[in-house]
Amino acid sequence: MAEEKEIKKTFKIQTKDLHLHYGDFHALKGINIAIKTNTVTALIGPSGCGKSTYLRVFNRMNDLITGVKIEGSVLVDDVDIYKDKIAIDNLRKNVGMVFQKPNPFPKSIYENVAYGLRVNGINDKNFIDERVERSLKQAALWDEVQDKLKKSAMALSGGQQQRLCIARTLAVEPTVILMDEPASALDPISTAKIEELIHELKQKYTIIIVTHNMQQAGRVSDRTAFFYLGELIEYGNTKEIFTHPKNPRTQNYITGRFG
Repeated sequence: MAEEKEIKKTFKIQTKDLHLHYGDFHALKGINIAIKTNTVTALIGPSGCGKSTYLRVFNRMNDLITGVKIEGSVLVDDVDIYKDKIAIDNLRKNVGMVFQKPNPFPKSIYENVAYGLRVNGINDKNFIDERVERSLKQAALWDEVQDKLKKSAMALSGGQQQRLCIARTLAVEPTVILMDEPASALDPISTAKIEELIHELKQKYTIIIVTHNMQQAGRVSDRTAFFYLGELIEYGNTKEIFTHPKNPRTQNYITGRFG
């Protein structure tokens, strides 16, 4: 029994027989996935296959869409985030989100990172100073902005803005980071920095990333889930998925025959 508990603890996130409907549209069909702590999981598949919908299940962002119905279990740290009584604000603090396009606030670089702390009622200047610096360092941005903290975040390049958004997410100390195509709007150099950052961050965080870039999925993830028409077709170690997929549909997608 103790052994079973230990096995259970290694999974940070699990979905069991997860179905999601948008009105009459069956967007996710019986998804079963277990994600280990301190790993990077890539969600791949053609547009409209359910990847982003699945990603947004974990911080309940789909709740904002009218007519959404969810069945099955979604566990974060063994708590069912749809059935157990949970505070949504606390969930979103624990499960941070980085979007496809950088979305800094029209404030200073410092205030962008401090924002979540202030919203959570923290006003201690020394504490905020330390957390801002630490988060910017974790996001590999500190060296580039340490002398410009009072300047507008809007003056940063696209790649810097995306790393700032990652720092803003890190400031409130989540344990899970969701990334919805975080590098799709960036140039190759900025993309490489984001990928390097993901590799560093997995030492402390559990990361789930949606990407259309097969090479990126191969470079950054430990495990890969291939979605097609709302179904999970295959899920396993990234190397195996890319070199010896078990399902011909996975093979066809990875080799560019469809999608």
